Amino acid sequence: MGKSLSTTVNFAKLILFFLLIFANKTNSQNQLETENSVISYDLKWSERTALSILNKYPQAWQLDGNDRPKWDYKMGFVLSGFEKLYQKTNDKKYLNYIKEYVDGMIDSTGNIKKYDIKEYNIDYLNPGKLLFNLYDITKDSRYLKIIGELRNQLESQPRTASGGFWHKQIYPNQMWIDGLYMAEPFYTQFTVKFEKGKSLDDVAKQFELVQKHIVDKKTGLVYQAWDESKEIGWADKQTGTSPTIWGRGIGWYMVALVETLDYFPKSHPKYKVLVGYLNQIAKNVNQYKSESGLWYQVADKTELYGNYVEPSASGMIIYAFAKGANKGYLSASYKAIAKKSFDSFIKEFIKVDKKGVVNVLNVSSNVGLGGKPFRDGTNQYYLTSKTKENGAIGLGAFLLASIELDK
Repeated sequence: MGKSLSTTVNFAKLILFFLLIFANKTNSQNQLETENSVISYDLKWSERTALSILNKYPQAWQLDGNDRPKWDYKMGFVLSGFEKLYQKTNDKKYLNYIKEYVDGMIDSTGNIKKYDIKEYNIDYLNPGKLLFNLYDITKDSRYLKIIGELRNQLESQPRTASGGFWHKQIYPNQMWIDGLYMAEPFYTQFTVKFEKGKSLDDVAKQFELVQKHIVDKKTGLVYQAWDESKEIGWADKQTGTSPTIWGRGIGWYMVALVETLDYFPKSHPKYKVLVGYLNQIAKNVNQYKSESGLWYQVADKTELYGNYVEPSASGMIIYAFAKGANKGYLSASYKAIAKKSFDSFIKEFIKVDKKGVVNVLNVSSNVGLGGKPFRDGTNQYYLTSKTKENGAIGLGAFLLASIELDK
């Protein structure tokens, strides 16, 4: 009897031993599968890119290698792609990614953390665009409050003598080309939604000032900035423009136009004027692409020593071409150009790792003008700015182009 019991106990121990081995093996296998989980090549580039961003940057404030949360135009740019992808797929994970970022940046009473209106930083308006849809979906009054606060910033934003918004309080009398993207789509959406369009002429005026003062008469392309007072060190003493025609600057301007036109009523007299500006710059920038269909860091000097094709500029221009054609602002021929350039973009700039994660190579780092130490805005300054893998503007531009081309 004792021997039989002992045999049973030993047999039970043996079974337990094998069960533990099996469980450990299964756990290890599950862990391995999680570690080796891949983003499917069968998905469209838009979803592959979005899933890659979620994989790399679980919190959107981590984009661009940030080490702490901040209310930032780069996050706003990338997340505008997530908003478009959510509208296309109805997949809640894209909406949640936006909402988590915004909710982390505002307090319980509806204030943006560390926001100071007195900085008059026009970049702060860009993430504000995300709040229109968030408010419509959630009816969270905090989002509406912040939309109003950002509109109030524009109301008192300092202006040049001729009425252009300063880029920041610390850059007096200066309009920067990226400021058109930061402010005008937000401004247009607000004035149409809440003010019966009363400020549409003012929106159009910002673009008119660009056409008059920032567009280069020879190439039809845009400089990065214009100082109406002509006092800052980088400004041309005759025209007030900065020295370089920057590829990403052209991208910012074209995206500003196509996204402002999303909300600008066709019945308004300035609608056709804005469409005309888009056609003008599209025609001109198309003359300056590489043989494979990409655009350069210094956009007008394609043969300049050290010049290189740059992904954020190329991605934005591809997006603007595709969206312009899809919306009927540009002729259908620009869609064909966008498709060819998109294929070249993938060959030149995209690296997919073993897990299917999409990486964008050689994105120009952030560049600016003035400040301390002083940034002189020469061609050489732009060409010696470092490049990096997965710079947020490069990722965002590729995501937007992918969504628009649906490839």
